[in-house]
Amino acid sequence: MAIPLVVGVDGSETSLDAVDWAADEAVLHAAPLHLLHAVTDEQEAADVIGTASARAVKTAPALRLSSEISHKDAASALVEKGRNAFALVLGSRGLGDLADMLLGSISLAVAARADCPVVVVRGTSEHRAERFGSVVVGVEDGEGSSTAVDFALREAHVRRCRLMAVHAWSTPAGACTTPRAPSWFLEAHRRPPAQVLDDALRGSAERYRDVVVSRRLIEKPARPALLEAASTADLLVVGARRRLGHPGLQLGLINHAVLHHAPCPVAIVPRM
Repeated sequence: MAIPLVVGVDGSETSLDAVDWAADEAVLHAAPLHLLHAVTDEQEAADVIGTASARAVKTAPALRLSSEISHKDAASALVEKGRNAFALVLGSRGLGDLADMLLGSISLAVAARADCPVVVVRGTSEHRAERFGSVVVGVEDGEGSSTAVDFALREAHVRRCRLMAVHAWSTPAGACTTPRAPSWFLEAHRRPPAQVLDDALRGSAERYRDVVVSRRLIEKPARPALLEAASTADLLVVGARRRLGHPGLQLGLINHAVLHHAPCPVAIVPRM
């Protein structure tokens, strides 16, 4: 793989956590790692890049490493670099006592504007160290989940871990349904829940036959369902729709919820 994995660094501890995660990720994918720092002070920039480079080399000594100092604002510099990147990796920056819940404005802006997958490195060291052996992907009804599923399967493949595909669904109040759904329910919904998962996994799963895939149907809103599944995951993958007529992504309530509250790293994957 020639295109790099790009990680944004700003000197904060959360950005160094992102460097650690990105260095491991680059090794898994045999990809070069590129460090990017948006600068206002030249001396400070050299220190930030030096510290981040040392951290990356310590994590993965054989890593192909490069770095760059940009004089643009951080979000614009990262989005531009992401046009030729395997993924952009960012730390989750909090505010005050809510550091574990709130996402920094730069990370959110990049996630909404990037053309490539964006990984926000959240959670405790336990969730960042691949100790659970599980990648979780959220699958929505309708077209467009295939890119997120393919990304998640590739991550499970390089990690040699299992993939859990989660589809959350809701029924009208008082309805009596099953995951296969009765015919009257299907009149208002295009596909039964089980078929949503089957259709999303069919093509990609055949390319990654070594990955053990489990399907999980949850009758509840998607936000709590995904956050619950992520509690025992090393990575949560969700898709995001592209804006019609405008650059960037349309981050919905589910995207915002997992970016702000997920207990593990989160990958936002643009839909094709």
